[in-house]
Parts: sequence; structure tokens; C-alpha cells
Amino acid sequence: MSERLVIISNRLPLNFSRQDGKIKFTKSVGGLATGLSSYLASLRANVPQAKYLWVGWPGLPGDNLEVKGLEVSLHAKKMHPVMISAEEIKHFYNGFCNDTVWPLFHSFPYLVSYNNEEWAAYRAVNERFCEEALKVLQPDDIVWIHDYHLMLLPKMLRERLPDLAIGFFLHIPFPVFEIFRLLPNKWRRQILQGMLGSDLIGFHTYDYSRHFIECVGRILGYEHSLGIITTENRATKVDTFPMGIDFSKFYEGANRRAVQREQAKLKKIEGVEKIILSVDRLDYTKGIINRLQGYQTFLTEYPEWREKVQFILVVVPSRMEVKLYNDMKSEIDGLVGEINGFFGTVNWTPVNYRFKALSFAELSALYSMSNIALVTPLRDGMNLIAKEYVASRQDQSGVLILSEMAGAAQELGEAIIINPHHRDEMVEAIVAGLNMPLPEQQERMNFMQRRLQGYTVTRWVEDFIHELTDFKATQRESKLLNAKMRRQISLDFHQAKLKFLFLDYDGTLVPIKKTPQYAEPDTALLSLLDTLSKQPRTRLVIISGRDKNTMERWFRGLDLDLVAEHGIWIREGSASWEIIKPLQNDWKKEVLPILKKYTERLPGSFIEEKEFSIAWHYRLANFGLASMRAKELINNLNHLLAKHDVQVIQGKRVVEVRSFGANKGTVATYYLEKYVPDFILAIGDDTTDEDLFKAIGDRAYTIKVGYSKSHAQYIVESHNDVRFLLESLLENVQE
Repeated sequence: MSERLVIISNRLPLNFSRQDGKIKFTKSVGGLATGLSSYLASLRANVPQAKYLWVGWPGLPGDNLEVKGLEVSLHAKKMHPVMISAEEIKHFYNGFCNDTVWPLFHSFPYLVSYNNEEWAAYRAVNERFCEEALKVLQPDDIVWIHDYHLMLLPKMLRERLPDLAIGFFLHIPFPVFEIFRLLPNKWRRQILQGMLGSDLIGFHTYDYSRHFIECVGRILGYEHSLGIITTENRATKVDTFPMGIDFSKFYEGANRRAVQREQAKLKKIEGVEKIILSVDRLDYTKGIINRLQGYQTFLTEYPEWREKVQFILVVVPSRMEVKLYNDMKSEIDGLVGEINGFFGTVNWTPVNYRFKALSFAELSALYSMSNIALVTPLRDGMNLIAKEYVASRQDQSGVLILSEMAGAAQELGEAIIINPHHRDEMVEAIVAGLNMPLPEQQERMNFMQRRLQGYTVTRWVEDFIHELTDFKATQRESKLLNAKMRRQISLDFHQAKLKFLFLDYDGTLVPIKKTPQYAEPDTALLSLLDTLSKQPRTRLVIISGRDKNTMERWFRGLDLDLVAEHGIWIREGSASWEIIKPLQNDWKKEVLPILKKYTERLPGSFIEEKEFSIAWHYRLANFGLASMRAKELINNLNHLLAKHDVQVIQGKRVVEVRSFGANKGTVATYYLEKYVPDFILAIGDDTTDEDLFKAIGDRAYTIKVGYSKSHAQYIVESHNDVRFLLESLLENVQE
């Protein structure tokens, strides 16, 4: 990879502490920091000249002078700090991130806080990250932004550096629409728009990708094709990349002396045949209390296992300054005490409880010595604990009991998959795991290990970066109209003897509006069209799906040609309206009742009737239901109208039925048979414009508005770019 990789995350991969009045730092353990650090270490070993930079918060308040002095030493480690004040940490990290986004995205809506001050802090810190990133970013960098702390950042960077390659990865679940919509409208729209500033958005599972795409459709109204979401001015790809682990590190961990010393300590547990392991950070999403209750029920219902099994419960301290987490810790302590007090004996402690962070050696020893790993979060983005346990089993023994609510369940199907909310399922899984024959354990573990060995954290990073750079290259090479080509078009326009401009209206000259009547041309557009139409030897043709009366009213007084109903009616200059070819509209009496029926079945949809066509609009309707109804309607209409000379066309949130034989391509043919222009420019944004592009072919400059498959030669991002191009035609251009 010749380009520099710039990773931006909330935290740098270091932990800071004060010792003897000085700030010390150690490597962070777990999750993103461990995964990406493993990749970067591999990159340094294999590609010594590889370039990268990590941008993030050092972990201490940024108003501390000692922290500010770390900047030089951090840069030597290829890190750039983003300083955050203690007040901002309170409202941004402890506030919006962990009191709003975390519970909502993990489907705990009753724990969500909606605080305007915290939302403002979230925006402000994202702006801070943007400002700091701009200090170090270079045009050819590949930027990879991580997680829910920075969901607004992609759009902020995009606005400053439009051509930058930006990827975003969400490491927690993305909720279903019914949960996500609980956010205030302004917040949820800005979060989605912020993420869509990326070129590529990654999620751990297909379900999370699907939830995001649905929310974008239902809240912002953007549709997708094969995971590519097209907005007014750009395209973003959404895809699934399940994060892997450093498989070799965990598989070979048991060979390390430090790990073997920890294993020796575990072997001193006497009178226990089986060990059940649970390792989690203190958090309500992890289901720790449910797990303890399941184990308690297991000991009650299966007394024969008492004194033969021990549950090692490791809880890593987290957010102890928050009352909710303190209360949870107290509940866990109480439940552990209750289980040990009721079931324990002089020689046996049912729950071996450890409230501490573990070193790699301690963790690896527990993985390799435990017969069962009980990984049962109530909701989890991925859960690497499950993968680490599987990777650590050198002899391929052991049983993984895994929650179906964890992203890892999508990959580790050979585990015993349970619903963690139901205690009886957990008990049955524990019994099945304890009694599972060794050959079955090894068969299951073998399948899972091969999968994890084939898709490591390095492969995960490489896949994401490859997909990002590939999609970005496609965008850059996708005929996007650049300044050089715009100048050539203007030059050819000025040198031509006879010039024709074929311009679509909605979505091309004006943005798509929720209802058609609100798309009336503004003063600036009318002035631009008037000036263009008065250029020497220039024929300006506005081709729209609108009815002729609307077009005549909107463009009254301008010296241009109007084409209504996508090519059925033509008015050349001030002449009368003419129809291109004789058409029938007797089919309308059969179609209207069906459209009215679907309008009744889909609130927010409406009918626009024209002389030789009828449009059924669903821009204002529920996105998911509208998409389904539109497909149903098209199928019904195609069947009903098979014997009629009509077309059924799906456009942008509209289904249109029109008489066959007249379209925008027919219009182009009509004009080009009458005239012989030496300059033709055709611009449109919809499927109806493809007929125009195909009819004109290589004889013209054809331009599509928006990123989607097209016969057009070039692409522009929005109606603003169209206006800019038309304005450039009025400038004097010299070779």
C-alpha cells in the first residue's frame, strides 16, 4: 500500500497514567486497539516503508499541560493527539456516547438519555477531531474512521476535502429502524448524513448493514442498489466485514512461559472436573447477571454436577464512576455471594469471581484450561472473546456457548447458540457442553478454527482497505466531469455553428421535491435559461415529465422549446403544442382504479394524471412499505396492460404509466431529423433520460446527474453542478 493509512478513533492505542509526577503510557489491550495494532505490527514487519498515522484522544484531559507536552513523543510513535477537556469528556464521552448512543444502539431504549447539551458536545468534539485531522491529512491519504464516537466526522471531513478516500466502521450494532427513530429527528438525520460522508461504511454483520440501509431509506429517502446508496451528490457503499483476531497469537499462546505459569496456578484448583469461563467488561449489555442466574439454575436442577464444576467469572472494571455500573457491580457481588453461600462447601467454591483486568498470559491460560466458554451478551457488535477462546484451543477440545445476539454468532455456527434471555436455554447448553463427547468437540472446534485462521484481523483490515480504495478508484474513474472536460465542453459550445441543449428538469435543473408542485423554477434558474436561450445559434429544449400546462406556466416568456410528458408533447418556441405521434389513452380507465387502490393502501402516495400518462408518486410514503407496494403495482400493471401499447416505468420514488412510442429518445430523433447541430449537450438524472442518452449516442456530450449506471458519458453530482456547467457555457473560453 503506497498511500498513507490514517486511522482516526476516539482513543489512541495507549493507556496513560501518572507515576512519580510523570506521565507513563502502556499499550491498550483488547478490541480495536489490539486488532489494529496487530495489523500495523505485521505491516511494519512486511513493508518497512509503509506509512500510517493514528489520530485520537490520549485518554487524559486535554487542558492538562503535561498531556500537551506529549505531542512530540506521540508523533515519534506515528500518533497525533486530539485534546479534549474534562468538561467535554463529561458531556461527550460519558454523556452522549455512553448515555445515548451506547444503550440505544444496543437496544436498551429505557436507559437512553436525550440531552441537548450532550448532543452539542458530541458535535463539538467531532468538529475538534476534524480540525486536528486537517492539520495532518494529505490529499492521497486513506482515512479510516472508527466507531460510534465519531459518526459525524466523515461528513465534516468530506466538506473540507471532497476527494478524500474516507472509510467508516461501526463496531457496535446498528439498531432496527423502530429503535433508531427514537432519537430526535435532527439528531438521527445528522448521524446518518455524517456516516454517509464516507465512501465505504463497514459493519460486522449483514443485519447491521441492512438496518442502516433501511434507516437511510426511511429517514433520508435515499435508495440503494446492491448496497450502494446514492444521495443528491455522491455514492456510498455499505458492506459487511466481520472483524477477525490475531489467530496465531492466541493459538500459540499456550507455548509461552508466562502462560504456562498461569496454567500451573489454575491446576491447583482441586476437586473440579470442569471449568466454565466467563470474561467480560462490566456492562449491562454483556448479560453477566443473566449468566450467573443461569448457572445458579443449573446447580439447582443438576445437583450431580456440584463440586465437579467451577464457574470462573472475570469482570473487567468499567465506568465505575457511573451509578448504574456501580449498582450492577453490587448486584453481581450479591449474586455471587448468594450462589457461593448456598451451594458452596468447605472444599468447593461454585463461582471463582475476579473483578480485575487480565494480562494476556492470564487470559490465554484461562482460555486454554477452560472446558466451556460461556459468552452470552444480551447484545454485542461482534465479541472477540468468543473468537479468542476458539483460537486458544490447541487440542481442539472445549465448547463455546454463544449468544445469538452477538455478531460472532454469524460466523461461529458450530458453537452452541442460545438466546441469553431464556435461562432454560442456558442451562440446557451448559449440560450439553459438559456432556459433549471429545470427538464432537474437536469436530466443531476444527471448523471454527479453520474459519478464524482464514479470516484474521489482518485479512479484515486488508479487505476493508482494498474495498475502500477500489470503490474510490471506481468513483474517480467513473466519468466524473472534471474542470478540464467542462472547459472543453464550453470551448466546443462557443465554436459550434448550431447548438442544441436537451435538459431534463426535476433532479437536473432543480432538486427533487417531496411534491411536484414545490419544484417551481427559481429566479436564478429562469435568468440562466433566458440568457442561454438568447445565445447565438442556440436551441434550448427542456424535456420534462410534467404536463404541458404546468411547463407553459413555469417558463412563460422564455424563448425555448418545451417537451411535456417525457416526450409526448412538443412546443417549439412560441408555436402551438404538437403531439409527436398519434397516441391512445383509453387504457387510463383501466389503470386509474388500480392506482387509486394503491394510493389508499399506501398513505402518503398520490396520483398525478396527465393527458397521455399517469404517475403514482410515493416520495412521502413509508420507505419500506412503499418499495414493496411499488413492486406489487408494477407487476400488476405489466400483467394488466400486456395487450396495450403502453410502458410502465419506475423512476425516483414514482411509477409512471405512459403511452408507448413517445419518449425522450423519440424527441431527440425528432429534432435531429429536422436539424443538423454540430454541438449537442444532453443532461438528465432519471431512468427516463436513458432513452435520450441512447438515441443521441456519441454525437453529443451526455451527462448523468448522480451516481448510478448510465449510458451517459459523464457524471455530475447534483443540480448545482449542472447549473455551474451551464453558467460556464456563457463564459468566454479560449484554447
